[in-house]
Amino acid sequence: MTAIYLCAKIAVIFMKKRKFRLSVWQILALGYLIAILIGSVLLILPFATVKGEHTSYVGALFTATSATCVTGLTPYVTGTHWTLFGQIVILLLVQFGGLGFMTFVSSVIMVFRKEMGLGSRRALMTSAGSEKFFGLKHLVRSILIGSLIFETLGALLLGIQFVQDYGWGNGIYYAIFHSVSAFCNAGFDLLGSSSLSVYATNPLVSLTICGLIILGGLGFCVWGDIIRCRFRFKKFQLNTKVILVTSALLIFVPTFMFLGFEWNESYAGGGYNFWEKLLLSFFNAVTPRTAGFYTTNPSTLSDSGYLLTLVLMFIGGSSGSTAGGIKVGTFAVIVMGMVDVFRGVRDINIGKKRIESTLLSQALAILAACLTLVLCATLVICAIEPTKIVSADVGLFKAVLYECISALGTVGLSMGITPHLSNGSLIILMIMMYAGRVGILTLALALAKKRKVPDTRYPVDTLLIG
Repeated sequence: MTAIYLCAKIAVIFMKKRKFRLSVWQILALGYLIAILIGSVLLILPFATVKGEHTSYVGALFTATSATCVTGLTPYVTGTHWTLFGQIVILLLVQFGGLGFMTFVSSVIMVFRKEMGLGSRRALMTSAGSEKFFGLKHLVRSILIGSLIFETLGALLLGIQFVQDYGWGNGIYYAIFHSVSAFCNAGFDLLGSSSLSVYATNPLVSLTICGLIILGGLGFCVWGDIIRCRFRFKKFQLNTKVILVTSALLIFVPTFMFLGFEWNESYAGGGYNFWEKLLLSFFNAVTPRTAGFYTTNPSTLSDSGYLLTLVLMFIGGSSGSTAGGIKVGTFAVIVMGMVDVFRGVRDINIGKKRIESTLLSQALAILAACLTLVLCATLVICAIEPTKIVSADVGLFKAVLYECISALGTVGLSMGITPHLSNGSLIILMIMMYAGRVGILTLALALAKKRKVPDTRYPVDTLLIG
């Protein structure tokens, strides 16, 4: 906890130093960067690595970035390359990145019994996806207590199976590690290079992992609203309703799509019955948003399954959650805006509520920025990497595109090329993971210069589109 406390303390000092005048967006971006750098220093220590294994600083920095950005991409096998110390450092970074930088800062402020300033409140509100300045202390407590409850329940359920397989000591440790990793949507595992494939047909492990991923990916404010309204759908906020409905569609529709796509493809040689194939399909639909575990090797998916996985990774989870991607809310706004434009409707209406048109502009900007980043990163990595790092049946472009979307969506799924990439490619992926966790909009506002809004507005003109 020393590294996390140090990050929080540094952030508090920055917020108090008036001469720095850091914006809310810069505080959030800087907080994750500090955690990554501290994590990389801890992972480069000799006792963080198993004897006989070598860790370069770029490799340690990449692992720290992946853990803090709750991604799961790694050039090393977590369970065999790192010692217990190294694995605990990764787990703490995962927890730090999953719950959010400002949650930890706010916790430190509360421990010292100091009032949160307006800047701290704005930063926490942005980090957690809350729209209210008041009741933020209650929000912090809810996030910490809720996360502890979900992760403990997940560990207890996973422990039932892991204690049988690995004994009491390792079983309990494995259960805690995978529960935290799943709830934080990180995708780090200790079971070797085949992820959770050994538990592909085990309902207890698969459904527990899926449940933790879904709960973590919904967002703290969503399940806070659910509890506050006592599960009465009509009383939910509009954001909660949209997130729940869209998330349900993005889970159950892809489940049956995977079942159809992979029935005679990746599932064909496993001797699975219908219910086992349905379980595999459900896991394949949940994990790209955005956990990184897998029970079906991504390299064996059909082309249709591959493309569907890319789409799910790109969308991700909810704002203010442990998940990445462009976010479910962004996707919902774009789809609803597209439908209303084609219908000739001026406003975006959901039930008896109207969404501001500026929100659609922001959503489209995020979509365009993410697509641009993915295309540029894929182009550069394909140019500098040799084709021999992948098998001929997979292809370099297919594997690199998968890797780039996985990095930006903070997913962690890979076709196995991460350990074979050059330092240049690893740096590109680190930037992608960082941008995906901090948020494209947050990062853009953090880097932008403060400019005075001009009083004058230019005349309106038009362009031909479509």
